[in-house]
Amino acid sequence: MQYSWKNVPRYIRYVFVQTLYLFLLMVMFRAIFYFFFFKTTITDSAVIAKAWYLGLKFDLRLALILIIPLALTAVIARNRLFTSKAIRRGVFIYLFLAFTLLTLLYILDLGHYDYLGIRLDPSILRFLAKGERADNARMVWQSYPVVRGTLAIFVFLFLLHRLQRRTWNHFAAQPVILLRNWPFTGYVTGLTLLIGAGIYANFAYFPLRWSQAMFTRDNGVTSLGLNPILYFFSNFSVKGDTFDLEKTKQYYPYIAQYLKVDQPDAAQLNFVRSFPGDSSRPRLNVVLVMLESTGAAPTSMYNNPMQATPHMQRLADSGVLFRNFYVPAISTAKTVFGVTTGLPDITAVKTASRHPKMLDQRIVMDQFKGYEKMYLLGGNTNWANIRAVFTNNVEGIRIYEEGMYKSPKADVWGISDYDLITEASGMFKAENDQKKPFIAFLQLADNHPPYTTTSGAGDFKKLTEKDIDMEKFKKSGFVSIDQFNALRYEDYNVGHLIDMARKDGYLDNTVFVFFGDHNCILNPYTFMPLPEYQLATGGVHVTAFMYAPGHLQPQVVNTPGSLLDIYPTVAGMVGMPYKNYTLGVNLFDTAYANNKYVFMTYIRNQQPYYAVIGDRYLYEINFSTNTPALYDLQGDPLKNVQAQQPDTAKNLDNLTRAFYESTRYLMFNNKK
Repeated sequence: MQYSWKNVPRYIRYVFVQTLYLFLLMVMFRAIFYFFFFKTTITDSAVIAKAWYLGLKFDLRLALILIIPLALTAVIARNRLFTSKAIRRGVFIYLFLAFTLLTLLYILDLGHYDYLGIRLDPSILRFLAKGERADNARMVWQSYPVVRGTLAIFVFLFLLHRLQRRTWNHFAAQPVILLRNWPFTGYVTGLTLLIGAGIYANFAYFPLRWSQAMFTRDNGVTSLGLNPILYFFSNFSVKGDTFDLEKTKQYYPYIAQYLKVDQPDAAQLNFVRSFPGDSSRPRLNVVLVMLESTGAAPTSMYNNPMQATPHMQRLADSGVLFRNFYVPAISTAKTVFGVTTGLPDITAVKTASRHPKMLDQRIVMDQFKGYEKMYLLGGNTNWANIRAVFTNNVEGIRIYEEGMYKSPKADVWGISDYDLITEASGMFKAENDQKKPFIAFLQLADNHPPYTTTSGAGDFKKLTEKDIDMEKFKKSGFVSIDQFNALRYEDYNVGHLIDMARKDGYLDNTVFVFFGDHNCILNPYTFMPLPEYQLATGGVHVTAFMYAPGHLQPQVVNTPGSLLDIYPTVAGMVGMPYKNYTLGVNLFDTAYANNKYVFMTYIRNQQPYYAVIGDRYLYEINFSTNTPALYDLQGDPLKNVQAQQPDTAKNLDNLTRAFYESTRYLMFNNKK
């Protein structure tokens, strides 16, 4: 074997060795992903082995794609590869760039997966948006060991550089083998066939495709089977968000009937519903509290073993708990846009708040006549261009952000939630004392990396592993003690808000609406009524409850709700007359009690879906393949029953597509 290897020209052997180096680098990062980031509900070792097998084939494909420029240089230059200074310099520069970019992209992918639970995809470009790069950079600085990580990367790249020089010197010192035309042609043909076969990577009529990694319903297994860099570029799209007028008109009758539009008109695409209001109702203050990264599963109200949110539990028990409440997408910016406008943010790469043509909307908050309107954020409202969502659509709204508070900044997200609530309550008290009703959007942020917590009033204490039952913790889904403590801190601040409202005198004439913007990243969990971790609906199933002592009777609402419904619901509670131009409904409107569906989007097995969920059924459509599926949530919720229930599937297909096409249209055409 050694004799045969030595008889291969050194420039071809050099290509093989560099291919091996590239492949081993990817295998190393695959192992890091497997041992430190991989989570799954599947215990079958054969399934895991298959994911590894597919993943290694993807890794080899990428290695071979990257080696093509070097292989071409080698067969053209032959032995001059080791004697020409210009060629050597070019080879060194190319390999340095290839190994460096691979290393940085893999590290970025691991961070992306740790943060969002999915492999690298084009949506990461939103973090590079102008005006918020600095905030995102500060978040990374405060959440991760940037200095140590950078030093580790430099050391690693230095070692790679040393390895490259030794490898070059090793081959340059070996004897020159001169080949005649036919033997040389044979080597080139063999090299070409080997590279081509490795890139094709399949014993089938079609080449290896990333969809083959999605052979289970488990996101962890799928992620293990993919090569994140190939996956990123295969799904990269520069198509802009738009709408299809003909499809909107095609499905308009279904959404108009569902929403009970006043005067359905498929030609004019009228979505308006008018509500006269009720002057006999008290003009209660309204405080909307967005709970950062607070899904349903981590909280006490949904039977999480750790019972981390006793204050929320107390308020939900005394108010209205919406047990099945969903957001349209996993994104804070998309949630703020959605709850404010009544439209799901279904933009593909960026968010609607960053899209100039989507920022002119007719919204319910603007119709709270006689109310002082406020938006309060501990950080900067240039984040995701959120400022424009409010200032462009709500006349007279007062924006409060960092630099306007007395409290100092706590981290990249601005002042602490405790300080934000303390200062916000003072503003609410001032309005209430002047007998001015107010509606306020209060956005919390500390339940988010870097998970900054303060001592609050001096009585908030972090817990450690010694303080908790680790067996329960493992079953709870929490990925770290820091994440657990951050949720406890958020719960503590919810209690603080109610205490301040009582102290400042506006508790009894205010309705508080608490809702999560999306779920946090969790380990697999099984304590929820539905297998939402496997369905991927857990990411958009969030905590939601209302608290208004003396104005709301304690109850649990099982009818599905959406953040699109929040403003219509509170407008109804305070008797405010309004016109609804978009897709939310009043959650207390009995007309929807037995026919309420919620629109959502989610990613399962790296595939994007849009769907509707109701009391019994979940109907989803794959964004990429247009493949639909129907799940009976009262039967086997993981079994597609589309074939067994074709009528139900057809009705829900029309409604799902109507939600989707109407949203695309209204995002551009709901202008004031």
